[in-house]
Amino acid sequence: MKRLGDKNHEFMIHKAKDLSPEQKVAIESLLGRRVLDDDAISVRVIEPPALSDHQKHELAEQLREYFAQIDARRQAGSAEEADEILNAAIRSSRPGYRPHQ
Repeated sequence: MKRLGDKNHEFMIHKAKDLSPEQKVAIESLLGRRVLDDDAISVRVIEPPALSDHQKHELAEQLREYFAQIDARRQAGSAEEADEILNAAIRSSRPGYRPHQ
């Protein structure tokens, strides 16, 4: 394991073959694929910037405006069609995904 970076951007690189079985399971669940022994695993911790309450409210308002614009352009559809579209998008990034029903 190599530990690199500074206080705000610390990261580590592990060789997959050196991970414990529990660590491998955790990483595989995050990646959505099997980890191979030759893989190098990088773990990075990034501290988010501190935001004032005012900045948080401004960002929340910007997000509300953005999603209102997106919703205004959205075509009407059924809940089933929305579920199918979401499931297809999830399967494209996680091939083994099976929706819960």
